[in-house]
Amino acid sequence: MTGELWAHSVNPSGRRHGLVDHLKGTAYLAAEFASVFGAGELAGGLGLLHDVGKGACLWQDGLLRAEAGGGRVVDAGGESVDHKMAGAWLAVRKAQLGPYALAVLGHHGGLPERRFLKEVLTSADAEAAERVQEAVRRVAELLPEILDDRADSVPSWGKSADDRHLAELLLRMVFSALVDADFLDTESHFSGAPRPPVPSLASMAGAFERARTELLTHRRPSPVDVIREQVYEEAVRAAEEPVGIFPFPAPTGAGKTIAAGGFAVEHAARHGLRRVIVAVPYTSITEQNAAVYRKLFGDANVLEHHSGVNLADVPPALRWQRLAAENWDAPVVVTTTVRLFESLFSRKPSAMRKVHRLAGAVIVLDEVQSLPDPMLPPILSALRDLTERFGTSVLLASATQPEFFSMDVFKDLHARQVISKPKPLYRSLERVRYRWWCDPKPTLKDVAERIRDEPSVLAVVNTTKDAAALHQCLEEIADAPVLHLSTRMAGGHRRDALEDIRARLAEGLRVAVVSTQLVEAGVDLDFPVVFRAYAAAEAMQQAAGRCNRNGRLERGTVVVFDPADGSVAGARRVYGAALDATRAFFGPGLASPDDLDALRAYYRTRYAVKNIEGDGPGIEIQKDRAAFDFPAVAARFKLIDESTVPVLVPYGDDAEREQLRKLLATPGSAEPWVFRKIQPYLATLPRRLAREAVGAGLAAPLLGDLVEWHGEYHAFRGIEFADPSGEDFVW
Repeated sequence: MTGELWAHSVNPSGRRHGLVDHLKGTAYLAAEFASVFGAGELAGGLGLLHDVGKGACLWQDGLLRAEAGGGRVVDAGGESVDHKMAGAWLAVRKAQLGPYALAVLGHHGGLPERRFLKEVLTSADAEAAERVQEAVRRVAELLPEILDDRADSVPSWGKSADDRHLAELLLRMVFSALVDADFLDTESHFSGAPRPPVPSLASMAGAFERARTELLTHRRPSPVDVIREQVYEEAVRAAEEPVGIFPFPAPTGAGKTIAAGGFAVEHAARHGLRRVIVAVPYTSITEQNAAVYRKLFGDANVLEHHSGVNLADVPPALRWQRLAAENWDAPVVVTTTVRLFESLFSRKPSAMRKVHRLAGAVIVLDEVQSLPDPMLPPILSALRDLTERFGTSVLLASATQPEFFSMDVFKDLHARQVISKPKPLYRSLERVRYRWWCDPKPTLKDVAERIRDEPSVLAVVNTTKDAAALHQCLEEIADAPVLHLSTRMAGGHRRDALEDIRARLAEGLRVAVVSTQLVEAGVDLDFPVVFRAYAAAEAMQQAAGRCNRNGRLERGTVVVFDPADGSVAGARRVYGAALDATRAFFGPGLASPDDLDALRAYYRTRYAVKNIEGDGPGIEIQKDRAAFDFPAVAARFKLIDESTVPVLVPYGDDAEREQLRKLLATPGSAEPWVFRKIQPYLATLPRRLAREAVGAGLAAPLLGDLVEWHGEYHAFRGIEFADPSGEDFVW
């Protein structure tokens, strides 16, 4: 360790972190991470340069001052001392790395836009420029390789003039490798030891198969088990195919979750891939899938990472999960689609540390039809580049497989089919008959009266307003429990309701459930009868997947109704042009929602009508990506509607909720674990409606967007608050 220049203050053993050691340690790890996608030299070079600015006397003096008195590294006047400019200057002027210098410039605050790099390098005042040269000179005396020309370290396919989106993705990936390496080397200094190695995914194939056999042995037999086994075997055979994009169309109940796991572990073993990343659209399905994968891969190998899991309370034996959540260094990661893609298109180091783990991985996108149309251009562009340049395979799993390969972004891309003949599979799993109730249109009261006499029934509508209205109608006339699911309920309330529903179904008890569409995508429920308000084709088919799911009836019944007093505006807001495309192909006298030919035609029409590759936010994001404008991309890329706010509601453990509320209300006490732990107590409201509630004294601001609910909270429906404007909210 050099005794001349320091990177970090003393650790618990009383040792400072030498700057040369830190630069070399970061470079080594960054090169190791990026070697997976052929950019080890590039990332390693950036690692050598990233903290060169700490060699300046002003920074070294500030470190000793901070070590003695605490706080940040500042000059004698209390101003922050920059340490990134020197490395960025070297990356551009000496290493000839062009825009990849942005990784150095943003390794603490986040990736800036490209033009900011030029501004920083050309507009520095004389004192800053002198400090840059001083830092470079002092570090070069100890580490002369920081002056090397590294232009050849950029892979030929990453030259920005050739394919700017690919070059932008490469910059994201090397930035991720750099910031993760920086964090880990710093952590190793302060903890005194590196993190333990992660088990190999390739070694788990045999254990997975044994666990699957054990799991199926203890499951209640189902008439569709033979078909599920055929789906599994076909998925495992498909795993022999080279790395690429694998559409996986299979009807609901075909065993996609287990088959996807089998494909992933076999594909990884055959092609040397390092991890499986499973992304699903909703937290409830994430928890459901994570529970299955823990049984198949083992608790010690599965990281469940989303807002609903509290990693602060994991037992000591699973402490690795807290650490792995920072950078997804685990064999199997189960997360949400939002966390996956908003990390990929973020600009912040904390979110992007994990992004390099997508290289050399199997990404399973479950319920892929849930990806919002406006965001498809950047998502599909990145997925294609990941498979073609970063050694990643992508499994697109859905009962309503979107027609992504009809889009220009996937033009000439070979689809590696998991199911060779989908039509016979869908015919063999036809477990429902559709009944259309559209002319004349029924009222919600009419629907409630039809539902009342069913022994077990699920009714799915398009908005929270319709769900509350239908639940009230049914509650007044039903002689069996009427349960409810919507985002007006706290996360823990919804989880408890789902457990109650499953228990009643398992025991053969009567139960009626009214829900918004959050119950549709992948939630493992099995009703003999499902009522579904008319919606986009994939939503109706997904709802049908909750009917006769395990094939115990010859046919289940799905009644599609078009409510006369339902929220037309609400359905239009969530489905938009997809609703018009649906009416052209599905309904009385037309196709049923599980007709594959009609679904393909529907998706093509929908994409054309929406013009998603010619206009809209996704195209603007692609333009920002081509310009290397990382802040603009991060600001534009949103998978979920930000017009909602979280609401702390009076449900669950009163003592714990109050403790968390006080921590949130106390300045400086709102640490990340508090936000994770409070998730089960949160419902959501539209932002405008939350403001109305605050103005009416029914809610009060707590922290940021978070408000606390003081109004009525219904035992089944959750937040009860009518919109004064008469408008409606989806979900």
